[in-house]
Amino acid sequence: MHFFSLGKGQSISNYNSILANYVKIIKTEVPTNVGFISIEQGGIVGYHKAPVPQLFIVVQGDGWIEGEDKTRVSLRSGEGVFWEKGEGHTSGSDTGLTALVLQAEELTIPNI
Repeated sequence: MHFFSLGKGQSISNYNSILANYVKIIKTEVPTNVGFISIEQGGIVGYHKAPVPQLFIVVQGDGWIEGEDKTRVSLRSGEGVFWEKGEGHTSGSDTGLTALVLQAEELTIPNI
């Protein structure tokens, strides 16, 4: 399991852009599932092993994840976690969250 924060990214200087930044998350070479998970207040996604590498990025709200060691780690908007295939984990939120989820057989995240 790898944790990361999106940070500010690189400034966008083309298109007459002003005060805009871009953070590259991933480039895929194979079919990739991209979706959102919504976890309501008090909700939990039960313990499971990642069937493929998974990237979980909180885009709204805050919550937590637990890995195989059962240590609970808080995540807030702009933070995420990457699980390798086979890593066990669960996630949840006391207040509600929405996370962007990317899954693919071959998923490599730069800079982690």
